[in-house]
Amino acid sequence: MTHAESQIDIYPFADEAEERRYKGLIEEFRCPKCLNTNLAGSDAPIAKDLRGTVYRLQVSEGYSDQQIRDYLRERYGDFVLYDPPFSAQTWYIWITPIGIGLLALAIVGRLLSRARKQTSVVLSDADRGRIASLLGEK
Repeated sequence: MTHAESQIDIYPFADEAEERRYKGLIEEFRCPKCLNTNLAGSDAPIAKDLRGTVYRLQVSEGYSDQQIRDYLRERYGDFVLYDPPFSAQTWYIWITPIGIGLLALAIVGRLLSRARKQTSVVLSDADRGRIASLLGEK
């Protein structure tokens, strides 16, 4: 029986600041295969390739953080960014959570309204008398 193991990428860095910058960048990008995982947390082969790309662009080619963002965005689209810009292509990413939240509020409001209506019971005098006699009250 084999167990899946997450691969650890080991890259040499000139100093700790360069390594922190790299780690920050790979946490900033979404894995194209894993819908809700960043490059740092994904063990998908494409994530490993992209971590290598980020390392190469940062260390070997001297790209700035923005140049790396632009490079990955150009190849993978806004999806690769966890914080995509609001545009004609990404409006649904920003609007969908708001729509779902409003829908949830409407459903909760309706359920609460129904619950209030169901708890207000009107009893006739005969019913009150019967309840009082059952409870032993006068």
